[in-house]
Amino acid sequence: MNNLEDFSKQTTTFLEQPRPILVGGEWICPSHLKWLQTINPADGEVVGEYCVSGQKEIDRAVCSAREAFKHGEWSTIKPAQRSKLLWKVAELIDRHAQELAILETLDSGKLYRSALEGEVPAAAEAFRYFSGWCSKMEGKTLQTSIPNIDFHAYTKYEPVGVVGLLVPWNGPLVMAAWKLAPALAAGCTCILKPAQQTPLSTLKLGEFFEMAGFPPGVVNIVTGDAETGTSIVDHPGIDKIAFTGSSTTAKKIIAASSGNLKKVSLELGGKSPVIVFDDADTAQVIIGASEAIFSNSGQVCVAGSRLFIQKTKYEEILEGILKKATSLKLGSGFDPETEMGPLISENHRVYVDNLVRASISEGAEVICGGEKVSGMGFFYEPTIMAKIKNDMTVYRNEVFGPVLTVMPFEDEDEAVELANDTHFGLAGSIWTSDIARAHRMASSIRAGLIWINSHGIPDLSVPFGGYKQSGWGRENGWNSMENFTELKSVMVKL
Repeated sequence: MNNLEDFSKQTTTFLEQPRPILVGGEWICPSHLKWLQTINPADGEVVGEYCVSGQKEIDRAVCSAREAFKHGEWSTIKPAQRSKLLWKVAELIDRHAQELAILETLDSGKLYRSALEGEVPAAAEAFRYFSGWCSKMEGKTLQTSIPNIDFHAYTKYEPVGVVGLLVPWNGPLVMAAWKLAPALAAGCTCILKPAQQTPLSTLKLGEFFEMAGFPPGVVNIVTGDAETGTSIVDHPGIDKIAFTGSSTTAKKIIAASSGNLKKVSLELGGKSPVIVFDDADTAQVIIGASEAIFSNSGQVCVAGSRLFIQKTKYEEILEGILKKATSLKLGSGFDPETEMGPLISENHRVYVDNLVRASISEGAEVICGGEKVSGMGFFYEPTIMAKIKNDMTVYRNEVFGPVLTVMPFEDEDEAVELANDTHFGLAGSIWTSDIARAHRMASSIRAGLIWINSHGIPDLSVPFGGYKQSGWGRENGWNSMENFTELKSVMVKL
């Protein structure tokens, strides 16, 4: 399943045509006709072309979204109707699951089976889940204590307005769903920009909003480069930015959004610790810790990139993970035997390799891997590094690749100190059979999400986001709805 001839007719047609953008319910091409190419990371070949949205297109998208929010059908639609529309999108995602999975694999290099069985269904589930929240934005009645005056006071939630949604390349479809679904459930109108490297599945998703019956201008999808993203963040007509990506880009977004003090929520990177105690199930740890770092080639914000093992189990656990790492089959995501795909681009592969090289010069020991894979594509060997010190480059920075650092620890206090020694705080996991210890450790680790005896398994009802430089705000559950609403207080004098 490596050639266009093997794909469905619809997918082939989709890829053969340069992709326009969705603005105001129409698919348009910018007048300047500047195009970018999307590259298959598994072989470096061009998959397709898409247009770059300039300032005129962003202005048009914002005007369209503002009109839909203030005066269009969307402004008066009832919560139950919004719910039905979101549910229809979920059904369309299910119906086109194979095509979406193919586009995800071509664009990002991820395993086809992971896309088909994991991320595509997860995207559909996001629209189903948040369809239920449409009718549950409930305020409160409040008791007032003003002398000699009685008030009936209450609160209500209202949509924040026009929102700009910027999603990353490591999970383009599901990350788009995680942002679009709650924003639409809250009643907002949206301008979505996929990552420059991975626009295809998001553009396909845009077709479903038309098919489901969303009014024009409610969902706008614009593609382009970093300049396109800056135009969205800078725009005075956008009320809120929701971004998932790197801390470096987030700092630029914060500065750029200050022009009209628009609201910003950020889901950023991590250096998630995996803490293994000597009473943990060895077999489970070896499987779980390996998947935590090598899934999606380590290109996961919650990747378990720092492994801490209690000294009495250090050699045994390390040997097991080493066997896993050295046996992984690398290749095209369409090959059913492939266990790990490529990195997203050659630039990113160079970035990962530079971090590894720098840490070797600082004294780190490469136990396995540590090299680019020769041949086609942007593959990097599964890498394990030991003799790590906490000031090393690979330890301090988010690698976003299949690179694991391993360190031993003596007791709980040392494990906590090691785990918290980072400016990130997105997630982490604790592996132990002692439930009291598990709860103690969970309370001590400065991170937004802690798993016990598992790693990297999200749920839409569980808040997701980080401490420190891993983000602002939380996604999923009611927290996502809060991201896209304003709380209004009303006081009626009696």
